[in-house]
Amino acid sequence: MQKLNQRLGLLSALPMLAVFAIALFAPILVVALFSIMPPKVFSLANTPDFSAYSVFFSQGYYKSLLWSLGMALASTVILLIVCWPLAYGMAKVFKGFTLILTIAVVMSLFVSENIRLFGWVLTLMKGGLIEGHFRAWTGMGFDSPLYGVGIIIFGLVYVYLPFMLFPLAQGIAMVPDDARQAAADLGATRWQIFRQIDVPLAAPGIVVGCLLSLVLAAGAVAESKILGGQAVITIADDIETAFTFGQDWPLGSALSVILIAIIGALALFGISRVDLDQIMGR
Repeated sequence: MQKLNQRLGLLSALPMLAVFAIALFAPILVVALFSIMPPKVFSLANTPDFSAYSVFFSQGYYKSLLWSLGMALASTVILLIVCWPLAYGMAKVFKGFTLILTIAVVMSLFVSENIRLFGWVLTLMKGGLIEGHFRAWTGMGFDSPLYGVGIIIFGLVYVYLPFMLFPLAQGIAMVPDDARQAAADLGATRWQIFRQIDVPLAAPGIVVGCLLSLVLAAGAVAESKILGGQAVITIADDIETAFTFGQDWPLGSALSVILIAIIGALALFGISRVDLDQIMGR
């Protein structure tokens, strides 16, 4: 009976698996095939050529990749630190106010990312909302924080905060209050409770939140363009340039494949450490 149910389940899933194969894996396959084509061609009917991958090192594209991964890692660490107390409050303290906070955070996602970032440009630019009012009140001005690495990381933290907050809150919600109270009754300090109970039991939410934030931030381009003024060129910007202005599809595909391979490896490593059934409540 169990085998019959498994077969019926597989047959029922086949249409959706086919959709996923066409919508997800087919584009990746096309990109992978283009990455081994000769430079400046727009057809797959060519002899395979791996020169696009050598360009990644010879022309310094690896620097863009390192910058992207470094800023993504920094923003993920900051998000984890910032979101932990807020997620803890949503899961354990705020109760009814959690719904209001959730709606407020989700509502920000209905506004275009570019519009929100341009809002920060108008706020932080020289003569903008903050510096302009400060100079009008005090007669003194200050340099704009725009167009640097720090403001790019700030933009990543600002844009991807929901993708860390909600999985983290879900993970913290899975920590039993009885376990924390029992540890406190046995004389455990707050740090010991946090390190030995909260973090291990909330690990699925931590891993999912970190993966989402890291993956999205590594492929981000708007933050470096709008807030950073391209003071730092990210790998996503190089990919866009190769496909558009450079008209070099093999190079853009090769850069994409390298980024996909690195992010995919990190994601698989993280997912292998997560109990998805526990997260889904099964």
